[in-house]
Amino acid sequence: MTTIDSRPPYDVELQAVLAVLGDQLPATLTPEMIAPLRSAGVTAPIDQLLEGRPIEHVERTIPGPAGAPDLIVSIFRRTDHTTAGPGIYHTHGGGMIIGDRFTGADVFLEWVEVMDAVAVSVEYRLAPENPDPAPVEDCYAGLVWTAEHAAELGIDPERLLIAGGSAGGGLAAGTALLARDRKGPALIGQCLMYPMIDDRNTTVSSHQYIGIGVWDRGSNDTGWNALLGDRRHGDEVSIYAAPSRATDLSGLPPAFIDVGSAEVFRDEDVAYATAIWASGGQAELHVWPGAFHGSDLMAPQATLSMIARATRTAWVARTFGV
Repeated sequence: MTTIDSRPPYDVELQAVLAVLGDQLPATLTPEMIAPLRSAGVTAPIDQLLEGRPIEHVERTIPGPAGAPDLIVSIFRRTDHTTAGPGIYHTHGGGMIIGDRFTGADVFLEWVEVMDAVAVSVEYRLAPENPDPAPVEDCYAGLVWTAEHAAELGIDPERLLIAGGSAGGGLAAGTALLARDRKGPALIGQCLMYPMIDDRNTTVSSHQYIGIGVWDRGSNDTGWNALLGDRRHGDEVSIYAAPSRATDLSGLPPAFIDVGSAEVFRDEDVAYATAIWASGGQAELHVWPGAFHGSDLMAPQATLSMIARATRTAWVARTFGV
């Protein structure tokens, strides 16, 4: 019988980092914590992330979904970028409730610098003030704008990839489903980093991490309740909000999915890769032993984090043909 006492252990190096983080981050994020966390900020200043990198940053205001407010996107490209090349469309993490378009930027900034790619990161509306479908529709609107403006952005429209981590991974998966079902824009791949994709919270791993780690079962309830409200767990939940609900994953771009063995999202992410294969699609899956949620960002110098990031970057490079 599975209990909270029978769970995969943390990587020794990462566990030491987690012990330090435990003094700074609550294991369980409750609704009352959303506003204070937003005020405190969860993302390093973008100027700090760009320091020493030959990358320029431009902000644009673009049309949102029909009847919705305009959106802000940030565009990143190398200062010597001249020829249309790979494009990265980024949807940030934060449990659907916190974060901004710079959350997780360190990952895609590496791809911009190394691969001479252009990245566009969207500032989508957050729940609970803006419940589903606002976040995923914002992400889709930003993708449409990016594809339509590929030439001026310096992007080869045949090499446009969507990427996101955690909630951003779920939104990337949902946006890829929307792009399939709405007949575009075309995507060359979807990079789903420990994606948040199943509102039901019923997997074994969702019961193994309670009151421990980063983004535990209770935090997951907080995020999904904010996004879906009373619709949560019901049959009317959209596959674009919770991609695990999709029964047909055919016709999607190749996927990269990675997740830690020691986190809530492990089983739903493994199941999603399996469902892609069952639908005849292509997915590369990595379950990093002992990794906690977002450990590659919170402990980037840990050996396992470096291996995970290098593996992910190698997939992106192969997908782009770089």
